[in-house]
Amino acid sequence: MTDTRGAGERLEELDAVEGLAVEPITQWDLFWTRLRRHRLAMVAAGVLTFMVLLVVLAPLLPFEDPTQRLLDDTGRTLRNIGPRGGILFGTDELGRDVLSRVVYGGRASLIVGGVTGALVCTMGTLVGSIAGYYPGPVDQSLMRFTDLVLGLPLLPVAIVVGRILPDVEWLPSWVGDGPIGIALLLGFLSWGGLARIVRAEFLSLREKEFVEAARAAGANDRRIVFRHILPNAISPIIVQTTLIVGIAIIVEAALSFLGFGIPPPTPTWGGIVSEGGRIAVRGFWWQLVFGGTALVVTVLSINFLGDGLRDALDPTQTIERK
Repeated sequence: MTDTRGAGERLEELDAVEGLAVEPITQWDLFWTRLRRHRLAMVAAGVLTFMVLLVVLAPLLPFEDPTQRLLDDTGRTLRNIGPRGGILFGTDELGRDVLSRVVYGGRASLIVGGVTGALVCTMGTLVGSIAGYYPGPVDQSLMRFTDLVLGLPLLPVAIVVGRILPDVEWLPSWVGDGPIGIALLLGFLSWGGLARIVRAEFLSLREKEFVEAARAAGANDRRIVFRHILPNAISPIIVQTTLIVGIAIIVEAALSFLGFGIPPPTPTWGGIVSEGGRIAVRGFWWQLVFGGTALVVTVLSINFLGDGLRDALDPTQTIERK
């Protein structure tokens, strides 16, 4: 009797009999397998996910109002009360619950980091890819503008503009007094480094054989950039963006620490650390410790996750087939 099975089916059956069966591995499988093997990145992702969910869902959780004072049964303000059963993180010098302020303070800090990272990723990738793909006058013009941005000192400019923003009457209040204004400022000042990295990647990749083959096949510039070059440059973009997110959170904390960030009573991690530092010398350590711990843990988690994503997206990394 004639065997009507396809050659592929017969080969799979033979492989199974001989113990050589191989499961196909997609690009997503490769990425996920590499990321899972980076245990530090997985722990960081879990911690970061918990922090984000905590600050986002804070209004739905039983936290105290971070701007209101806590009172005892006699109506006395509970100032500088240390951590204890009913008050887990203690209170500050105005009698406000430190736990609530740390949780709600994370909202402003994470908004600054997220918006800054998105803006830097967008502007840096756009400018760097155009400059790297079109060398000549376009490249020179964009790079000179990038040099101008890179020449601006980040913290002094942020301090000056951050001081001016609340006084600009025509700006919406959510820009002048909120974290969005700080994030837009930091994003504009921080995209230059990523633009240079992306430009260097594009200058190298645009001369590769697979790009020449795409041109010979009739692919237009947009398809070449987004389908062939950009996916191969995604690893440094991811890493640099995660670094910028962490730096933005730290810079916002520094601005709040110096009194030029988001104005009170809106809590921020930098403001909490600043207030805690002033009273820590008198033995009231909890505000400084808890606010600083939340800041450090979040920034480290972002950086560790960035390292894991870099390794997972690196095309030179290999894994054994299952």
